Amino acid sequence: MADPTPVIDDLRAESDELDLLVAELSPERWTLPTPAPGWTLAHQIAHLAWTDRSALLAVTDADAFQALVEKALTAPDSFVDEGADEGARLPPAELLAAWRAGRAALDRALRTAPAGARFPWYGPPMSAASMATARLMETWAHGLDVADALGVARPPTERLGHVARLGVRTRDFAYTVHGLTPPAEEFRVELTTPSGEVWVHGPEGAAQRVTGPVLDFCLLVTRRAHRADLALTATGPDADRWLDIAQAFAGPPGAGRAADGAGR
Repeated sequence: MADPTPVIDDLRAESDELDLLVAELSPERWTLPTPAPGWTLAHQIAHLAWTDRSALLAVTDADAFQALVEKALTAPDSFVDEGADEGARLPPAELLAAWRAGRAALDRALRTAPAGARFPWYGPPMSAASMATARLMETWAHGLDVADALGVARPPTERLGHVARLGVRTRDFAYTVHGLTPPAEEFRVELTTPSGEVWVHGPEGAAQRVTGPVLDFCLLVTRRAHRADLALTATGPDADRWLDIAQAFAGPPGAGRAADGAGR
């Protein structure tokens, strides 16, 4: 059974890094538009705070979390935006305090969760390590949106390994959410990390392969960049199709980002 502590530590580090970007902003800057249509910087932090609260309920109060799921089912296309809108209306200092308190509570809950426990989610049930990985993925992705709004470059870290693993593990989900049958065979994925090492998943002799930088793969599976602008190579028709539909997050597929033609 995998020890969840390393990914929980990395989730904390990712959150703290994003916190530094927003902690000293004037109230006016919280209204800056981000790459997500209709979402300001405040919406991005509000969404993270809302999802952290959902995750906390999933870990600590399954009945209360089920009530959230039932509410979401009544408005499947709008409940995420509604949660972000509600939080974005708060004064920035209040929103920031709520995000900090929520993620601290989730951190404690994940660290003290019973070994082997699995928790409900909007997709398949999750272990503590999987929940922390999903939260890290979202924090990194929405942190990119915040950084883009502020004109700040965030260098990639080795924490992207968690996002990449989640992107690989959600391969079949990506096919299913698009109404497609997942391929039966496992793919080979080879990604170059920021330190120059190569992270690999899948059998060495697999006919279907994906190669490229881990940053580009993470941008793809979080739908923060168009495939045409990324240095990812697919070998085989199934792997090629996957790169068009890959997503590491639960819920319906979004429109994604348009290609900007710059490439990488």
